[in-house]
Amino acid sequence: MAVPTLLSESVIGWSIFTVILLVILVFCWIYIRKFQSRQDSEVVSTVTAICALAIALITSALLPVDIFLVSFMKYPNGTYKEWATSNETRGQIEATVLYGYYTLYSIILFCVFLWIPFVYFYYEEKDDNNTNRCLQVKNALKYTVGFVIVCVVLLLIGTFIPIQAPPNQNSTQWQKMQYLFEELGSSHGLPALSFSISSLTLIGMLAVITYTAYGMSVMPLNLIKGTRSVVYERLENTEDIDEVEHQIENLKSKCKDGRPLSSKDRRNLEELENKLQLLRRRGRHLDIAERNCCTKLGTALRPLKIILGVFIILVALLFIVALFISNLDKALHSAGISYGFIIFGTNLTNPLNELLLALQPVFPLDYILITVITMYFVLTSMAGIRNLGIWFFWIKLYKIRPKRTCPQALLFLCMILLLIVLHTSYMIYSLAPQYVMYGSQKYLVPSLASSTGSLSGNGTTRTCDADAPEDQCIVTRTYLFLHKFWFFSTIYYFGNWVFIGTFLIGLVVSCCRGKKSVIEGEVEADDSDLSDDEYVH
Repeated sequence: MAVPTLLSESVIGWSIFTVILLVILVFCWIYIRKFQSRQDSEVVSTVTAICALAIALITSALLPVDIFLVSFMKYPNGTYKEWATSNETRGQIEATVLYGYYTLYSIILFCVFLWIPFVYFYYEEKDDNNTNRCLQVKNALKYTVGFVIVCVVLLLIGTFIPIQAPPNQNSTQWQKMQYLFEELGSSHGLPALSFSISSLTLIGMLAVITYTAYGMSVMPLNLIKGTRSVVYERLENTEDIDEVEHQIENLKSKCKDGRPLSSKDRRNLEELENKLQLLRRRGRHLDIAERNCCTKLGTALRPLKIILGVFIILVALLFIVALFISNLDKALHSAGISYGFIIFGTNLTNPLNELLLALQPVFPLDYILITVITMYFVLTSMAGIRNLGIWFFWIKLYKIRPKRTCPQALLFLCMILLLIVLHTSYMIYSLAPQYVMYGSQKYLVPSLASSTGSLSGNGTTRTCDADAPEDQCIVTRTYLFLHKFWFFSTIYYFGNWVFIGTFLIGLVVSCCRGKKSVIEGEVEADDSDLSDDEYVH
């Protein structure tokens, strides 16, 4: 019975993962196509963006499978199931998940350091008059080499950083070097890959602090506040057009007698003509929006949007409270900064952690909740990116707008989202540390018989934590990747405090802002008239 039970439970876990995989692929295709420019699109960049985003989401979808497999090795009373009593069987299951992470994380490194940079520079080298594809490839590879060198350096650093000191501190240099190679062989290259992924996750943390924290506040408040009335906007736009036309007529009247306009008047006239052109384009878009069925449907569904916005802001506040409690617990009860703020047990009640532990025995529920949390982070991150744009320090590089996003911006978008989803694993760990580390595992603590003083077969059942015996509680492979290097965990811990502060600041800023336009992001001063065709059709 042990083998059929093992197969059935493994099939359930991986079957749900396969369904989620298909949903992720469809979502990525729709998501990228929604923002892709219809006039300035590239097949290579589109495929690259879809694949990169899908790989990141698939990696995060592997987390619930990892937790499910370690949890279902044990009964609720803390004893191993029949098929899991063998160390070899448990090792095979752990190795399956580990190799899955190896594969996906290796693909992520390939995307970040080779594929996406090559496609980006290949498109940058493209010229309408240049038909030499070989020259494009050569120049793109030349710039991509720098990213490859960074990847190799990270892998080497991760390979030779000693996680644990050699047993004999007085050993020779050769023995220390031999120990490093033995440690590398026994861990199957885990430190090298973990260090590289942790470095990318560190960049993802900065993106989460910048975009996700702001998006978590701006997205629900936009739903609650809604958009301005399209009728009022049209009336206001018409009045602005009349005013600008009147100002233009006054300037042109100065040269009716043949006198040329001064340089100042010419500059003012040019600015007014550009403003008039922009207002007329806004008028065309407002006309389309007023006739659009989606606008009328959105007005009818206004009460549902308010309810959805209130629900999302409550979810955001729940995440912030759970994150605050988790960080406070680490600050009060962890092993300290030199150990990455690893916490030994749960000392403060974390609502999200308790919810996940309650749902975990009914497998699809916690899987769905984790998937929803991941998608929530992606959608709020996209809301933050769309509102802020893509920046390099104080320089704004690209705008993200539906049907107007250029191929280079799409690649940057997916690179940022890929890094954000990488950091999502640690965010979920911060929100529910015990769930991510051990799932719903319990272990049995034998009690002493009162008469003989020997161990009794009956004991008390405890929830697995860091104080549990090593052979009684199995740590998820995700946790190993997250905490292989203590200094990354320390940086993530302080990053969580900055994330909470950024969310609160973004919440205040979003509350102070007024309603957005019904055609928000559709008309910009640097757009051309030809780009309106993308909306007409």
